[in-house]
Amino acid sequence: MSYPTNTLPPFHLAFPVHDLAEARRFYGQVLGCPEGRSSSEWVDLNFYGHQIVAHLVHGEFRRQATNVVDGHQVPVPHFGAVLPMTQWQELAERLRAAGVKFVIEPTVRFKGEVGEQATMFFLDPSGNAIEIKAFANLDSLFAK
Repeated sequence: MSYPTNTLPPFHLAFPVHDLAEARRFYGQVLGCPEGRSSSEWVDLNFYGHQIVAHLVHGEFRRQATNVVDGHQVPVPHFGAVLPMTQWQELAERLRAAGVKFVIEPTVRFKGEVGEQATMFFLDPSGNAIEIKAFANLDSLFAK
């Protein structure tokens, strides 16, 4: 699966995982992120046009906190992507079909307000929180 390029430079994010094979399966098969370079300790992934790198870390590495956003306990830290609405809906269905448990079910928040957005939160197999968003009007991404 390829992702459209845009005029923004791609970001890079390195994050810890406890099992590279699980990370490859989840990001590659479930989320549809193509794999790039790799070693026995890390793997590059194309996350909707951005470079994320799953690094194998042994032992405990994650403490999860939350922050209230529009009545939901949002996991902190988290990372994600903003997709077109159709692609967001397709991904939500693919995640459901794969049996992914949502931290916050696919929903629309800030209904009728500036910044109204579709959002969903889920964890990868290592407990990293991921948010995928979509806006009916992408111009409201940074609107106040």
